Amino acid sequence: MTQASPDTPLTLSLGALQQWHAALQRALSHSETADALHYVAAAIGELVQVESMMISLECQGQAPQLLYQQGIPEVHRAAVLERYFAAGYLLDPFCLAVQSGLAEGFYHLEEIAPDHFFDSDYYKAYYLGTGCSEDSYYIVDLSQGRKLSFSLFQGCSGTRLSSGQIDLLRAVEPMVREVLGRYARYNLEAATASAERGSVQAAFESFGCQVLTDREREVAHMILRGHSVKSTAVQLGISPETVRMHRKNLYLKLEINSQSELFARFIDWLRQGAVAS
Repeated sequence: MTQASPDTPLTLSLGALQQWHAALQRALSHSETADALHYVAAAIGELVQVESMMISLECQGQAPQLLYQQGIPEVHRAAVLERYFAAGYLLDPFCLAVQSGLAEGFYHLEEIAPDHFFDSDYYKAYYLGTGCSEDSYYIVDLSQGRKLSFSLFQGCSGTRLSSGQIDLLRAVEPMVREVLGRYARYNLEAATASAERGSVQAAFESFGCQVLTDREREVAHMILRGHSVKSTAVQLGISPETVRMHRKNLYLKLEINSQSELFARFIDWLRQGAVAS
């Protein structure tokens, strides 16, 4: 498929449309099997050239569980699959949005991320540092606090998805959701039972608990997630000046001087086993 400029409406040729429908039919016919995730990823690939994909099971209060991946470069695979699922997910805007009850549908990173996320150390480490500049997500509701997330990553080639491609991915969301929903009904009981990691919220609540006040920890969490002073103030219902005061105090107590040092301290704390296995 020819890559469109960012603002060019996308049109599909008859041949491309036929390939998409054939791939979708294969995905539907295999939707109750363990191979369903491969087929739905292949169908998306017929529609839009996506560099890499990842499908995960998201359970309320637990770490996401990887179910399928394709296209993640080997040089970045350990960082994406080991660092992210061990601890990095705790600051991921999509994971946090899902934990907060994000409705099923299709979302682009810019629709979910906090206002300063693209300047955050998390974005630099877990997105740019692994060759990704943007992310899109299908979210599928299952049951009992469970969702499927289907991530589409772009960036290693330096080419971003056009607005037309994003609109096309959004338009096929009902079909993608149908295939993933069928797969989940027949294949995910064992995966749900194997979830072992502790509460996401508990990880945030315990970071710095020995030296920081509750409000200072809340401000630290907002900074780590990529919120600006203004956004933090709005989210917490306090003034920007109060946010700055809490930020200054928590930096003093943690003996750090910047957001980068706060991010490094949080990641080091996670690696030391703060999130219970």
